[in-house]
Amino acid sequence: MKIGVAGLGLMGASFARALVKKTVHEPLGYDISEEVMKKAELLGCFERRLTAETAGEIDLLAVFVYPSVFSACAREWLPYLKAGATVIDCAGTKRLVASEMKKLAEEFPSVNFIATHPMAGREFSGAEHSTASLYENCSWLVCPVRASLESVSALKNLLFEAGARKFVYTTPAEHDRVIAYTSQLCHIVSSAFVKSETRGSILGFTAGSFRDLTRVAKLNPEMWAELFLQNSDFLTEEIKFLEEKLREYRLTLETGDGEKLKELLLEGTEKKNETERAYQRFIRDGEN
Repeated sequence: MKIGVAGLGLMGASFARALVKKTVHEPLGYDISEEVMKKAELLGCFERRLTAETAGEIDLLAVFVYPSVFSACAREWLPYLKAGATVIDCAGTKRLVASEMKKLAEEFPSVNFIATHPMAGREFSGAEHSTASLYENCSWLVCPVRASLESVSALKNLLFEAGARKFVYTTPAEHDRVIAYTSQLCHIVSSAFVKSETRGSILGFTAGSFRDLTRVAKLNPEMWAELFLQNSDFLTEEIKFLEEKLREYRLTLETGDGEKLKELLLEGTEKKNETERAYQRFIRDGEN
C-alpha cells in the first residue's frame, strides 16, 4: 500500500517511521511547514512527498492534525484520491471529526472514511521527538463513519503491522465519554497538581509516584485546550466526580476518622485491582 501522511508532528512522523521500519508499505509525507518537512525527511519518515501529483497513487490518507482543521486538511487531498481510497484521522476527540467525515462522505462517495485514535503518545511534541516504536502494543480506537468491510479490514491489518496490539471498535460519543476519564482528566489533574506552592521544596523528596503523577503536566497547551473544550461536557462531569471524591478524603482527614479513611483507601485499592483484572482479560481475550 501507499499511504499519505498529512501532518508530521510527533504522531504523524512516528506513524510514518513505523511504516518505514516495520512494514513494506510506502509512506508519502506532507506538512504545511517546510521546516517540518525537511526535519521529517532527514529522519527518514518518507522518501517521496505527498503532492497533488502523487496523491492519486495512495490507498490511504492518514490525517494527523487538530480536529478543528481536519476537514480543511482532508478537503485539500480528497479531489485527487482514487476510488476506494480510505481517509482516517488520528485526533483525540471523535464527535467533531466524525460529523465532518459524514459531510465529506456525501461529497466524495467513492472514498471510505474512518475516524480513529491511537492510544499512544509522549510528553513531547514535534517530528524531532518521533519514534518508530511509539505505537508498539497500543490500542487503536476505531469509529467507521462510512467504510466498506474491505477498507476496515485493510486498515486493521496495516495498524497491526505498524505495531498496534488491539483494534477496538467504538462510537464517537462513547469514545469521547471514556477518553474524558482515561486521558483528559489525567492531564487536568497533573496540570493542577504541579501548581502546589510546595513544589519549590521538593528536591530530594520525590520518587516514582511524583514522577508518574506529574509526567503529563508537560503538554502542548494549544492542542490540549482544543481537545478539552471540544469535550467539555464529558470532561466537566469527570472533574465534578473527582471533586466529590476528593472532598470525601478531605472531610475524613479533618474529622480524624481513621476507620472511614481506611475504608476509602481499601475501596480505591479494590477498584484498581478490578481494573487491572479487566485489563488482563481484555489483553488475553479481547478484540484482535
